[in-house]
Amino acid sequence: MERIVYDRMAELDQQHWWYRARREVLAALIRRTAQPPAGARILEIGCGTGHNLPMLAAFGQVEAIEVDPAARAMAEERLGHTVGAAPLPTLDGVPEKSFDLIGSFDVIEHIEDDAAALASIAKRLKPGGKFVMTVPAHQWMWSAHDVVNHHHRRYSKAGLEKLIEASPLRLEKLGYFNSLLFPVAVAARLAGKVRGKDESDDSLPPAPLNSALEKVFAQEARLIGRVPLPPGLSLFAVTSVR
Repeated sequence: MERIVYDRMAELDQQHWWYRARREVLAALIRRTAQPPAGARILEIGCGTGHNLPMLAAFGQVEAIEVDPAARAMAEERLGHTVGAAPLPTLDGVPEKSFDLIGSFDVIEHIEDDAAALASIAKRLKPGGKFVMTVPAHQWMWSAHDVVNHHHRRYSKAGLEKLIEASPLRLEKLGYFNSLLFPVAVAARLAGKVRGKDESDDSLPPAPLNSALEKVFAQEARLIGRVPLPPGLSLFAVTSVR
């Protein structure tokens, strides 16, 4: 990702509606579907500034990996110990068959060889361990946001299922999320293209709007993993080793 993306993450990850609500949704997904054991050993791959680490710590002992040095330093402050730097797809030095839960949230789309990434992650799971991933959905939603974030692709539901089925992982649950705001996002994206303004705008909205968007997105925490959500901006997958 470009430097500005990490800088924005550091600035906004405790205030912006998307980060705040997504943490609630991910926590509900993990609790409801992955169900890590008490005292689980957990690894987040691509933790960025570490904003998900306190949420994950509610489920067990957390370790993390981040390749960007500045973001990694911030994550280490939040975690209280060293954050690794092993890149996907190889994860050199990360012990195999060691983790009850691995999370990779909006990371796999950054990896050119996503099949190799999944194979490498599968090797790091304990027997019975779970890998939870999220990725951006719908290639037709490609925009300047994807460019500045150095995405290689956005995923279709069928494409993500095919990727997992060809890997050493067993698919347990797959679905959309960030669905309630999807019509608004599509309308905004189309309006931007009509005006010729395809921009990556992740600035903090005015407080009332930021609060309203957070409340709407966070409602999905009640639904995710329980009922299928309609098409959304993102896809999740819960998997285990075959």
